[in-house]
Amino acid sequence: MEKTAFGKTADGREFSLYTLTNKNGMSITLTDLGATLVKVLVPTKGGEKVDVVLGYDTPQEYLDNTCYFGTVIGRSGNRIANGRFVVDGKVCQLAINDNDNNLHSGPDGYDGRKWSVVAEDEETHSITFGLASPDGDQGFPGNFEVKVTYTLTEDNAVVLHYQGVSDADTVANLTNHTYFNLSGHDSGTILDQTLWLAAKQYTPVHDHQAIPTGELAPVAGTPMDFTEAKPIGRDIEADFEQLKYVGGYDHNFALRGEPGELMKMAEAHSAKTGITMEAYTTCCGMQFYAGNAVTPQNGKGGVRYDKRHGFCLESQYYPNAINQEGFASPLLKAGEQYDSTTYYRFVAE
Repeated sequence: MEKTAFGKTADGREFSLYTLTNKNGMSITLTDLGATLVKVLVPTKGGEKVDVVLGYDTPQEYLDNTCYFGTVIGRSGNRIANGRFVVDGKVCQLAINDNDNNLHSGPDGYDGRKWSVVAEDEETHSITFGLASPDGDQGFPGNFEVKVTYTLTEDNAVVLHYQGVSDADTVANLTNHTYFNLSGHDSGTILDQTLWLAAKQYTPVHDHQAIPTGELAPVAGTPMDFTEAKPIGRDIEADFEQLKYVGGYDHNFALRGEPGELMKMAEAHSAKTGITMEAYTTCCGMQFYAGNAVTPQNGKGGVRYDKRHGFCLESQYYPNAINQEGFASPLLKAGEQYDSTTYYRFVAE
């Protein structure tokens, strides 16, 4: 494990980078700002190493932009309608930061905070970041102690293990917001990359505000069907109301009714690099986001990022699940353990 300085932000906070490397020469780089995945270097058959995630060169750039490149999202990922929910008879109000709703817990999210390094294990190529989120933080009840462990395995998988406990009933729905581009972060569009999803249903939304209707709709016969691998761009501009609402794919796909054992949720591939990514999770849902709202900006190495230059596979509870009786609930009872695992495995062909 290698630790290096990442830089200082305008408010004087200093952050570090941590690089883990396995026996195959694959490496990942993380920062204690937002417990963020900054870089994933995947060796190809030709001997080249391709960085397959979008990001920035300085901590201030992560704070100045709103794309959530590579960050851990908490206390609750995705949208909560009107930023409001009820826990134990008490109305909890969150910040409104996305139309009339709360997105990714608001402007003061875990993505902009300094996490502590609470454990390192060079033998297993793992590092654990921890954060204390006090009662009332962002509007959520309970003192929430959370940690996320990143492990780089010898078979080229990046494993994310989330754990947390609260002293009061609360909402807990952690996820990671990495944008993948398997042709390389500097290669432009992801629309020619193929994607398969293990989902026969998705949660359609009411309108452009992207709050689910509560229905589980079949993907069959619609542009939402990825049960057979297809290019991400094949149907993204189809004359289909759900896609028009949010400018492309930004929908939750239903993997199962409740969280459970680890299952394969997706597989993506780039013909340009020969890199395939297999994604697994214990979560019940996954938000597939095709980067529709990414605006032109400079990323790592001054590379120009733009709309649909990266895609996200965010494992989580369904959006607005705390307010939807038919969805598995993200309510974490006091003293109970929050535990979730997601991993992304890379194969070069």
